[in-house]
Amino acid sequence: MAVLGSYAEYALVPAAGLVKVPQELTPEQAAAAMLQGMTAHYLSHSTYPLKAGDTALVHAGAGGVGLLLTQMAARLGARVITTVSTAEKAELSREAGASDVILYTKQDFVAEVKRLTSGKGVDVVYDSVGKTTFEGSLNSLRPRGLVALFGASSGPVPPFDLIQLSTKGSLFITRPTLWHYVATRAELEWRAGDVLHWAAKGELKLRTEFVYPLTEAAQAQMDLEARKTTGKILLEP
Repeated sequence: MAVLGSYAEYALVPAAGLVKVPQELTPEQAAAAMLQGMTAHYLSHSTYPLKAGDTALVHAGAGGVGLLLTQMAARLGARVITTVSTAEKAELSREAGASDVILYTKQDFVAEVKRLTSGKGVDVVYDSVGKTTFEGSLNSLRPRGLVALFGASSGPVPPFDLIQLSTKGSLFITRPTLWHYVATRAELEWRAGDVLHWAAKGELKLRTEFVYPLTEAAQAQMDLEARKTTGKILLEP
């Protein structure tokens, strides 16, 4: 994880960036768990530490991070609302532990969030989509809620006036990245240890049905951009 050049057969990695993989996990399962699993871990355990009774909105709920983040949030006792594009993806999201799933292709997700929370809004929005969801994410929060913008699959968020944060309820925004949440060896071992242990015990379900030969990396990228995939995409050397 956190090593540039992953579209390759081999990678030169500093020893300090390596972690042990439990014997119960295959290399494919470990690869599926690390990056997106630790992203879900820092979002749910550190960026906004969820607790029982919290309500979270997770965009792209059937994506690689979305499915793992939903499972972790549910483990912590939070109520999870997700957005997805199709009925098939909605079912996957519910299987991961989502309490409510919004089909954003047919429903206004802000209106649905307000309806589902009796007008209160959610405590936190985990937004990996960016440009097309950002304003709605802000409008889905309760006063003093937080948007964790950890991706931009629809494009970067355009500049906006920070006064909006006060007019919408003294809101918080952060743009986290995993690099800063595994800055120490201890933190890397904590996050990787949790994720790999849960996966090895079957407590964290991994979806790895989309596997491409390394020679078809371009096609994997196109399918990802076209939203044809769910879970983790794997490239096999």
